[in-house]
Amino acid sequence: MQAGMNRRRFLGMTAGAAVVAGMATHRASAEAGKPVRVGVIGTGNRGCSLSRTMLHMPDVTIPAVCDIRQESVQAAQDLVEKAGRPRPEAYTRDEYAYRELLARDDLDAVIIATPWNWHTPMAVDAMRAGKYVGVEVPAAITYEECWALVNTCEETKVPCMMLENWSFRRDNLALLNMVRQGLFGEIVHVHCAHSHDCVDHWFFDTEGNMRWGGEFLVKRNCDQYPTHSLGPVLSWMDINCGDAFATMTSTATASRGINAHFTRKFGPDHPNAKREYKQGDIVTSVVRTQNGKTLVINYDMQLPRPYDNRWMLQGTLGVYSEMRDALYLEGRSPKYHEWEPFPPYQEEFEHPWWQAILAEAAEHGHGGTDYLELKLFLKAVRDKTQTPIDVYDSATMSSVIPMSEDSIAKGSAPVPCPDYTRGAWKTRTPTFGVVI
Repeated sequence: MQAGMNRRRFLGMTAGAAVVAGMATHRASAEAGKPVRVGVIGTGNRGCSLSRTMLHMPDVTIPAVCDIRQESVQAAQDLVEKAGRPRPEAYTRDEYAYRELLARDDLDAVIIATPWNWHTPMAVDAMRAGKYVGVEVPAAITYEECWALVNTCEETKVPCMMLENWSFRRDNLALLNMVRQGLFGEIVHVHCAHSHDCVDHWFFDTEGNMRWGGEFLVKRNCDQYPTHSLGPVLSWMDINCGDAFATMTSTATASRGINAHFTRKFGPDHPNAKREYKQGDIVTSVVRTQNGKTLVINYDMQLPRPYDNRWMLQGTLGVYSEMRDALYLEGRSPKYHEWEPFPPYQEEFEHPWWQAILAEAAEHGHGGTDYLELKLFLKAVRDKTQTPIDVYDSATMSSVIPMSEDSIAKGSAPVPCPDYTRGAWKTRTPTFGVVI
């Protein structure tokens, strides 16, 4: 057994060396050739952050930007110009000005970082215009939108990737490397969560005014934001490539946290303290897969708490806990049924993607995670290959939103999970994080 593991580790290290060489070759060819030309639709905080990260790459240019807010577009233009690139053309006429940007023939791809309800319409239009799509999370918010992304991608043959950056975290990719090398045995169960108190800065501003995200809390009761928790889980569990979601049940608590926040901070007479919100404070969803495995997903964004994702993975040979930053492996951990630290394992099983870019990425967004995500997306654009996250995974992650809403409305009844691969999950093999 140990000899087999050593062989797998050798193959992993060999793959890491190969990808380093491949990325170095890519950098050299990119600098010698034409840059990847990217249009940015939505130039608020997230759009500018992604633009800033791309501008650290010498083989990228941003010829056009779009936003309905003039000040945001100007900030994006200034950002590009200060990075030594030509000042991009701006599109600000109205909510449909992005279509003028898509009509340009000097763009290879677009990045979409707008409010959620615009993600799918813009992504569909971009694919139909022949532009690679990198769309922020979630990629879709209804069943119909999920299918629109899949159908359009299949019809146009233009890739669409949801920019789920937590799929690219160093710890999550090291864990994926360990899972694929068999250290946890067969994966049986995973727990994940998006636990982040967003009431006072995302759903509302610091003055208590509702931002665009807050409007969804009034209208819907569902897991509003499942993809940061789900991103790495799909590859850990081989979802859409050997297994698939079968059914899901969701249960929501009452809504108390938002009213309590405004009463505490602004008094009981503040309009938002008295407003009725459909969104429950905690949503717990349980997925059963086609192969009989289970997954628990938690939404937790409205009660006071520090941030964490609470990833926990259990297999027939061990368990990993992100909250503890620890694991236990049968036959390998030094003490029987005692946790040991995860960081030494992360170093030992560093994923080849991170081996290749660690030095150049660490100073950029989210500890380099955004840098890696965008670098791989843009490499796919340049090489005209499939993006690391495909449209099927993008739709599967996003579909937790309507599925949870459906189940909650039916008294936590099980609802069927759409199969966006149309049965191909039975024969598809893993591609995310696979390095040849």
